[in-house]
Amino acid sequence: MEMVLPGKQMEIMAQEPDLEGILSGVARRETASFAKLYQLVSGKVYGFALSMLRNKEDAEDVLHDCFLAVYEAADRYESREKPMAWILTITRNLCRMKLRERTRTSDLPEEDWEAFLSSREGLSHEDRILLKASLTELTAEEQQIVLLHAVWGFKHREIAKILALPVSTVLSKYHRSIGKLRARLEKGEVG
Repeated sequence: MEMVLPGKQMEIMAQEPDLEGILSGVARRETASFAKLYQLVSGKVYGFALSMLRNKEDAEDVLHDCFLAVYEAADRYESREKPMAWILTITRNLCRMKLRERTRTSDLPEEDWEAFLSSREGLSHEDRILLKASLTELTAEEQQIVLLHAVWGFKHREIAKILALPVSTVLSKYHRSIGKLRARLEKGEVG
């Protein structure tokens, strides 16, 4: 059985903007389209980078670099792809480059995660409690998978593409992660 945060996945899908149309505008170098794209997806890009790098400053650098790369490559975007998956693939690649530069990750201070979670509109108090629990209970990769699926509504095959993992690995890690969280909730260790 799959655990999805209450109403989040349906709500996200219902509000999904026309990112392909916006990317077309970016490809035509329309400033308004670029600003709209940034407004719509910068939080997701930053959150994903933060979950990989576990360093606020590095995540901010990747956010900046990602939007530069998207601006430069928008004319090469192929519409059969999922636009958000394409953007997060760019983000993942930039994060990997940053990790190779640094050759290590550092622990993310809890106050940085708190600030990130509190800035997410539409998350209920219960959602924030579950997410905070996942940050302490799960590995960085498990956190990414849970956030991408449960919070941002990506399908497992899309997550596999973004993280460059086999779908079976994503499914296994997702279900194992949800099991860890469920066990922790049943023991009353969250909140």
